[in-house]
Parts: sequence; structure tokens; C-alpha cells
Amino acid sequence: MASAYTPGLTVSPDTLIRRTRRLPLKGEVVVRVGDRVGPETVVARALLPGVMRTVKAAETLGLEPHELPPALRIRQGDTVTAGQVIGETRSLFGLFRSECRASVSGTIELISPTTGHVGIREAPTPVEVTAYVRGTVAEVHPGEGVVVETHGALVQGIFGVGGERQGLLRVVVSDPGEPLEEGSIRPEHKGQILVGGASVTGGALRRAAEAGAAGVIVGAIVDQELIEFLGYDIGVAITGNEAIDLTLVLTEGFGSIRMAERTFRLLRSLDGQEASINGATQIRAGVIRPEVVVPGSGVQAFGRSGVQEGRPQRPNARTPERLDIGTPIRIIREPYFGRLGRVAALPAEPQVVPSGAVVRVLEAELEGGERVIVPRANVEIVAG
Repeated sequence: MASAYTPGLTVSPDTLIRRTRRLPLKGEVVVRVGDRVGPETVVARALLPGVMRTVKAAETLGLEPHELPPALRIRQGDTVTAGQVIGETRSLFGLFRSECRASVSGTIELISPTTGHVGIREAPTPVEVTAYVRGTVAEVHPGEGVVVETHGALVQGIFGVGGERQGLLRVVVSDPGEPLEEGSIRPEHKGQILVGGASVTGGALRRAAEAGAAGVIVGAIVDQELIEFLGYDIGVAITGNEAIDLTLVLTEGFGSIRMAERTFRLLRSLDGQEASINGATQIRAGVIRPEVVVPGSGVQAFGRSGVQEGRPQRPNARTPERLDIGTPIRIIREPYFGRLGRVAALPAEPQVVPSGAVVRVLEAELEGGERVIVPRANVEIVAG
């Protein structure tokens, strides 16, 4: 029995999905435990303080800093609009007048007789956090956010770009090896999440964005095509904040890789259903997977208590997956990158691999029947 653990990649038609929705700063949670929420339901909100703008009032009026307060028409705490006169001086029997005007709209937060400056705080920016997925509020963290819980299908990808979006899932190819091409994308795909096969070109991504598609899910993309679509080479930091009009999720990797049959069959079975998609990816410590979530019948099984009725609860934290004979895996390094298969054998003794390293290996039976030897560190479990 093997004791090595490896990261899991979930492709499941029915699993418990919990997503933490947290504010970037202290604010107000506007839902309660047990509330049912939709993807666009606001669950928490806060006010991001506006920028402080400095007006050099004493200098503008030709005064010494300590002479400024009597010349001002405003007091600390007053609200002003851009262009409003906030101070003035008169000289030579009132014939000449100097004015100081507010540079922006906001609230007077500072009047300094030391520097002669007036500080205007711009209006705060509202920040709202939505539920992202249709489900039930399972936990509330006052002032911070909530945990939304649902049962449904979950497909995790290898890599993605673009943030959280929602739309109807629409499969636009007939085979997992078929690329998503520009001609397959039509105006009626506006707001939808399009599922292709092996690959997608930068041109097809641009066409999808122009059509107003919410997202694209394919097996892979040539890295140069992605660079052309984004307009820059993506780094190794977390993705998901790109200024693009759609979200892209790759299920297999880079190049042209046939989408896994299991993944394609699942997505095809969900055609026409409401889905949430997120391309955020982090490949270093604290791994974040891009994902597609399709809430299913589990949503209706939740009661006001936030506990699923009629079905035992699953643990909140996943138990690490263990390699065993028959475990479904995906190879994540060349020369078999992106290939799916199952563990056929787990030799106990370390072996020498082509790089010259001595490592623990496994024998994998790939889709199609081919058997290969790969380091155990070069695979991840495809969790169901």
C-alpha cells in the first residue's frame, strides 16, 4: 500500500462546495445563516475610504499658515463640491480679492495652521461582495464575510485567467478533441460560458469577448495565443485580476491537448445550466485552482438551518488523497503532460529516471492502454 500523497484535481458531478466570501476591510454582512442566495446576491458590503486631496490654501491666498483659519469659509467636517470657494482674502480697501477653491468634492478633514493646507477627503467607494454561487449561507463572520455552501458539479482546471463570472453553460463543439474556432461563436452566445475541446486561438477568444461571452473552457491554449489575447506575458503570480472581458479556464494545460473525456462528458451533461466560473490561479504555496461550479439538486436540499437535509454532511476539509492501484491521475510534467490514466503499479523501491535522479515512481496506464513509468511527484490525483 502506497503512503505518498499528491494534490487532487476535482472533476465531480456532485460534491459539497463551500466558498468563503470575504470583504477586503471591515464592513457589514447583510445576510443570515440559512439565507438562500443567488450568484449576484450581495452578502456583505463596506466603504473604502476616499483619497485625501491636499489644497495649498495659505499659499494660494498669499497668507502665512497661521493666518489661514480666519480667511476660510468652511470648517472641519463640512461637505464641499469641486470648484467651491473655500477661502478668500481682500486687499487695498477691498478692491483686490484672492480666492481658494476646492479641487475635488468631498469632506473637509484637515485644516492645518502649521502648513496652511486644507485636506479634502473624497467620497468613499462602496465595496460589495456577492455570493458567487447559488446556494445557502452556511456561516457568517460578522464584519468580515460569509461562507456559501451548495451541492453541485465542480470542474477544476490547470490554469486560468479572468475573474468571477456567471452564465449559462453552452457546449459548442461535438468532440473533446475539436478546437474552439471563431466560426463557432455567434451573437446568441452573449452572456454564456462556452465549452470547446482541445484548444482555442487568440482570435476565437477575441471573437468570444466581442460577442459578450462570459467565459471559455477548453483543454489548452498555445502560450503565444494567450499572450496575444492579453497583450502581455503573464507572470507567475496569482491570476484572476486581468482586465479582460471574459474568463478562460484550461482543463489540461498549454499547447493543444484533447480535453479529458470524463471532463467533456460532464460539461456536456450540464449544457444549458447556470454556472459560475473563476480563472484565478496560483501554482505556488497555497494553490488556487481555476474552476467551474454548477449548482445542482443539492441547492434545493438545504433548509434554513444551512445544513443539508436528507443527506449526511460531508466534512468541511478534504482528507488528503492517497495513491493506490486504480487511482485516476493526470500527469503534470513532460513528456506525458496533460495525459490521463490510472495507477497500474506502485514499485516500492526508488528508481533512476531519465534526468538521472533517483526517485519513487509509479506505473500508469494511460487512456488508450499505453503504460509508462513516471515519478510520483509528476502526477496529481483526479478527485471525483
